[in-house]
Amino acid sequence: MKIKVCGLKHPENIEAVTTLQPDYVGFIFYGKSPRYMAGLAVDALQTIPASVKKTGVFVNENAENIEKLIAEYGFDAVQFHGDESPEFCAKFKGKVTVIKAFGLNENFDFEQLKDYANNVDLFLFDTKTKEYGGSGKTFDWAILDQYKLDVPFFLSGGIGPENIAEVKNIKHPQFYGVDLNSRFEIEPGLKNIEKLKDTFNVVKNKTQMKYGVNEQGYYGDFGGAYIPEMLYPNVEELRQQYLNIINDEGFKAEFDDLLKNYVGRPSPLYHAKRYSEKYGANIFFKREDLNHTGSHKINNAIGQILLAKRLGKKRIIAETGAGQHGVATATVCALMGIECVVYMGEIDMARQAPNVSRMKMLGAKVVPATSGSKTLKDATNEALRDWIGNPVDTHYIIGSVVGPYPYPDMVARFQSVISAETKKQLVEHTGSELPQYVLACVGGGSNAMGMFYHFLDDESVKLVAVEAAGKGVASGESAATTALGNEGVLHGSRTILMQTEDGQVVEPYSISAGLDYPGIGPQHAHLFKSHRGEYVSITDDEALQAGLLCCQLEGIIPAIETAHALAQLEKMKFEPNDNVVICISGRGDKDLDTYIKYFGY
Repeated sequence: MKIKVCGLKHPENIEAVTTLQPDYVGFIFYGKSPRYMAGLAVDALQTIPASVKKTGVFVNENAENIEKLIAEYGFDAVQFHGDESPEFCAKFKGKVTVIKAFGLNENFDFEQLKDYANNVDLFLFDTKTKEYGGSGKTFDWAILDQYKLDVPFFLSGGIGPENIAEVKNIKHPQFYGVDLNSRFEIEPGLKNIEKLKDTFNVVKNKTQMKYGVNEQGYYGDFGGAYIPEMLYPNVEELRQQYLNIINDEGFKAEFDDLLKNYVGRPSPLYHAKRYSEKYGANIFFKREDLNHTGSHKINNAIGQILLAKRLGKKRIIAETGAGQHGVATATVCALMGIECVVYMGEIDMARQAPNVSRMKMLGAKVVPATSGSKTLKDATNEALRDWIGNPVDTHYIIGSVVGPYPYPDMVARFQSVISAETKKQLVEHTGSELPQYVLACVGGGSNAMGMFYHFLDDESVKLVAVEAAGKGVASGESAATTALGNEGVLHGSRTILMQTEDGQVVEPYSISAGLDYPGIGPQHAHLFKSHRGEYVSITDDEALQAGLLCCQLEGIIPAIETAHALAQLEKMKFEPNDNVVICISGRGDKDLDTYIKYFGY
């Protein structure tokens, strides 16, 4: 659905409206209108981006003057709101987009529109009034069923925040867009930007959350795109296109089909009865370990490979720590027949050897990162260097909610299927879609953000994020970012990270290859700083013991990453009726060697 904002006349307000990226903006040249743009300088329209069609609105104006104003203001469209004939409209057809407005009531004769059909590009249907122009009142939209022509139309007349959701339900095949005007005003010609922003989000199906990202790519104080100039074209291409692509109905249909028939979603929400008995609450496992490839990582990989295809990319790069993201990326590249290169720390390659073999079997080239700590941070550095060197044909599938905007938002959206399913499944189990607690492990934080996503604005739900304390928070060998870190820039975004006084990144440590990252995603940093989430840490020993307990109580071998979240249950107290959901982010096959060495099996 297209959006047109009409009746603008104040330069600063015009600029603010155009930052919302409407499809059309309208300027009224009719002296009797309180929104008449008399005296508005041509310069005020020069800041409007080319993607927004500048529209001159006229009432019975002479053709010569209209031609002059089109040239002077650079109008892309004209809207005729008076008694203009089909022949008059035809004078402008082919030069600019021609919109002819009509006021509708129950007696309107749609037959009269036939004479205009070949002479205009769009109709605009407003509420019938005695005067030219709108009244801020709606008409009976059922009248639109009588319209049978092939010319698309804008709908106007009394559309506001209170009825925009209802407008979206209109199913007429020629319904082209909405014209927003008086219901969004502080005074005639001065638009309320917050009201417009909320309505834009409804129309464009954007998720607008209190703890979500803003238009500049920030979550509170965190986020943004802190990148070298050589990466700007890559990141800007994504920023400009990712929302349009992932909100496209064709994209969503293909994504949903692959999640269902290839990945095996929805993943079960399992009531862990023996855990429930032990901890005195209703404990549920969200079984991401049962996905194809064995973890949540496949959700994002599917989404990004489809995005890359639509961007025309021929080569994929990725970074991986535990190897699960690398396996997921190699899997989708094999599925789509696209070249795949995965960067992995040399140490991680040794401790996650089975996943390295899986990636190679799937046709990926696995490149060791041999600098620094030789783990996830360094693999990310190598992947970024590759992307700088191959900007045109290569897409970088980042595996977590880290990196420059739009990656944190994009990955969170692809992973949000976890919490979307959980809410529906909880209703089946408990009669309510809201649990008391949601737990997940956090390295960069993609499984946690997917698990938290649809609960963020339900502040009755306590969000518990579990980091890796390694050998202890104060041991010097830890990855407990929120306990040890402070604000700074890491891998393209402002976030919280572990760093020295002079800004050098501190090498993280965890027995878990997926959690030894020196920072957290910017949305997690915002949740931590705003106290929306509780961020805690678990040691290697506590995690391994919790992993063994899960094996012996529920017959599930969890990834060591997941075991950190399970270990946090020992430190919590619950009421008998509490519903607690834990994201089982991955299965433990990849960690068997570590478990075996620790327990001596």
